[in-house]
Amino acid sequence: MAVAFTFPGQGSQAVGMGKDLADAFPEARRVFQEVDDALGESLSRLIWEGPEETLTLTANAQPALMAVSLAAIRALESRGFSLKDRVAYVAGHSLGEYSALAAAGFVSVADAARLLRIRGNAMQAAVPAGEGAMAAIIGLEQADVEAACAEAGKSSVCQIANDNGGGQLVISGAKAAVELAARLCTEKGAKRALMLQVSAPFHSALMAPAADVMREALAGVARNAPAVPVVSNVSVTPSSDPDEIARRLVDQVTGRVRWRETVEWFGANGLGTLYEIGAGKVLSGLARRINRDIATASVGTAAEVEATLAALA
Repeated sequence: MAVAFTFPGQGSQAVGMGKDLADAFPEARRVFQEVDDALGESLSRLIWEGPEETLTLTANAQPALMAVSLAAIRALESRGFSLKDRVAYVAGHSLGEYSALAAAGFVSVADAARLLRIRGNAMQAAVPAGEGAMAAIIGLEQADVEAACAEAGKSSVCQIANDNGGGQLVISGAKAAVELAARLCTEKGAKRALMLQVSAPFHSALMAPAADVMREALAGVARNAPAVPVVSNVSVTPSSDPDEIARRLVDQVTGRVRWRETVEWFGANGLGTLYEIGAGKVLSGLARRINRDIATASVGTAAEVEATLAALA
């Protein structure tokens, strides 16, 4: 069965992530140094020592998670692993798409770090603090959530931002509209409608200024055809065309993260195992809820690198 590598998004960060990889593999340690040099600061110290509230800031969490994912990739490669030879597709959840593309050689690690710092800052700046919101809707059909968003967003923005699968949808937009949509979802029978502690209404039309920033930023970096195709968040189709990939990354800023459909696409196209590369096990848990026939494995520690090398030998 074919294998795909998936890369986690914001929310998977934790103080201390990747330290085990850096200690065990010089190649992994060099990734963190590359990121530090690209950003002109010791992000690695923040990753390994905290404080957590600073690491969680969007502008820090995004390049930090990419760094851990690429450290895991470099650890695998240091032992002779070839992404091109062993992996059919890559995909990432939101910012994880940048990690996936850096792993596949679309952009350098340094450029990925700089792009994610720009992305994080632009997303934070797109909407004044307190004007946007996001909410997780659990246990309600997508059509009902769409209807609630349409009703609540008649005069402002309210839309589905993430379709994570397993009955979990995330809505995003103007604060009052999202709060109203969450109440409407509860009335429609949602098991839970939980306002999220986030700093901006990500993956909504309110992020249009950030999309403009990313269009310009992506135009200014060297881009290569990836070693393996990337399955896009917004289109759920694979591509290896650098210009098309860049357009999809811009669309992703305001568009829906279609993770449930991505995992379903993998299953329909013969992918037997999804490896989650980097911090945490969020994507593995989602995949198991979406398609129990797909096996999952995590690659975020030295021991998990060794287990993956043995499994894919």
